[in-house]
Amino acid sequence: MGNLKKRSECPISSSLDIWGDKWSLLIVRDLMISKQCTYGDFLKSEEKIATNILASRLQMLEENDVITKQEHPESKAKVLYKLTQKGIDLLPLMIEINLWADKYFTMPPERRVMLEEVKKDKDAFIASKRIELL
Repeated sequence: MGNLKKRSECPISSSLDIWGDKWSLLIVRDLMISKQCTYGDFLKSEEKIATNILASRLQMLEENDVITKQEHPESKAKVLYKLTQKGIDLLPLMIEINLWADKYFTMPPERRVMLEEVKKDKDAFIASKRIELL
C-alpha cells in the first residue's frame, strides 16, 4: 500500500488514509465518469478544487496505485490520468455512497437515472461499469 504510514490496523482507517479526504473520491468519481482526465479536466469540476490540493491528491492516489499517469496522445505537455484496477475496485463503494445520498438528499434528475438503473440490478450495473472502465 504505497508508502503511507498506517494509523492503525483497522481496515476502515487504512482505507480512509488513501481516499478519505474531501477531494480524493471526487477525483475517482471524475475518472469513473470520463474514464480518463487531464489535470485541467479535474480543475473544471463544479467543486472547484485548488491546484495545490489537486496536485497533492493526484500524487497520493498515484503513489497508492489507485490511479496511473499516461502520456497524452495529442500533447507532450499534458498527461492522462486513469483508474487502475485498485481504483476501479472502488466502484461498489461509490455506488453505495450514491444510494446513501439518494436516501438523505435531493438528487438532480440526471443522477436519478443512474440510480434507478442501479436499484434494478446493482450487481449487473457494477459488472457492466467495470468492463467500461477497463
